[in-house]
Amino acid sequence: MKLNAIHHIAIIVSDIAAAREFYVDKLGFEVIRENYREQRADWKLDLRIGEGTEAIELEIFAEPNPPKRVNRPEACGLRHLAFRVEDIETTVAELEACGIACEPIRYDEYTHKRMTFFFDPDGLPLELHE
Repeated sequence: MKLNAIHHIAIIVSDIAAAREFYVDKLGFEVIRENYREQRADWKLDLRIGEGTEAIELEIFAEPNPPKRVNRPEACGLRHLAFRVEDIETTVAELEACGIACEPIRYDEYTHKRMTFFFDPDGLPLELHE
């Protein structure tokens, strides 16, 4: 078997408008399509970041009354999404200018890169990795 790349990641959110503002307006994801799925009574927002073969899609599902995310103690499943950036200080400053708080920048002793975390409107941890 040969898997070529990650095509998309799917997350469930509690508020489609807040998720759209966060991922599109603040983080800069491109909207591919947005649909209300009447048979499921939910919204599906397909986003993309990157170009060509480097692009990754983020599928956002807004379901009525989803259960809250478990974060401590951490449960099995998605732990966080990590974004590669060229300049972590600049990216942190841009996020903070949008009202998005970031944890202090720290050094990953295994990858020898700098990193930090911030959170989406539902508390999903998002990482910046330089």
